[in-house]
Amino acid sequence: SWGQVVVADNRAGANGVVAGEIVAKAAGDGYTLSTVAMGHAINPLIYKKLPYDGVNDFTPISLLATFPQLVLVHPSLPARTLGELIALAKTSPKPLTYGSGGSGSSQHLAGALFAHMAGLNLTHVAYKGGNPAQLDLMAGNLDMVIIQPNAKEVVTSGKLRALAVSSTQRSPDYPNLPTVGEAGVPGYQSVAWYGLVGPKNMPADLLRKLSEETIRAVAAPAVRSVIAIQGGVAVGGTPAEFADFIVAERKRYETIVREAGMSVE
Repeated sequence: SWGQVVVADNRAGANGVVAGEIVAKAAGDGYTLSTVAMGHAINPLIYKKLPYDGVNDFTPISLLATFPQLVLVHPSLPARTLGELIALAKTSPKPLTYGSGGSGSSQHLAGALFAHMAGLNLTHVAYKGGNPAQLDLMAGNLDMVIIQPNAKEVVTSGKLRALAVSSTQRSPDYPNLPTVGEAGVPGYQSVAWYGLVGPKNMPADLLRKLSEETIRAVAAPAVRSVIAIQGGVAVGGTPAEFADFIVAERKRYETIVREAGMSVE
């Protein structure tokens, strides 16, 4: 819709810091943009030193999509509801374990927030990615993971048991699955997400055009379908709405990051 070629330059690493540095140091001419995830909001809290100002060196353009996660347990765990899981965690002689894709990952933050709001003492086990954590849960080496499963089949087949969804709204993929809030932890919300940002000092007219075109693209049926197939919810939205969302995410996890001692040198 922009009438020109867009080159995708995959700069993965360090929870988005590698790509973030490139965008932060780019000119605000609209030619260098980045798709960001939860790490964009959280990195200023967990990294002792960043090569950029995580708050002021970027221009939010639009929130693209959110991805609810599931509270998953191994089928052998004697908990068939979230309430039973909470009761089990409170009476277990040793802390239950939850896995994640690494320190500061969406799974880590979701688990730490759940433990904090439910008043639980859980042991975090970090992996190099969400898939290894899910596989170890399937092998019976963990008690739970809050994650977006890499295949719906692991739940429908009974390989893992889903107890609740991490968003405030039920998932269309699992309409009979309650939200964490409905199941016993009111106010809980922790979703993975993706958004589009650019460098600071982008001209207002350019920002408006980029935002409008992004919203239009996200609203396209083909795009919404792809996002839905992956378990997500297409959003879109204005720069101001996305900026407010980022601030809210940072505030949501600020206490959790401090209490859990999440820190990266």
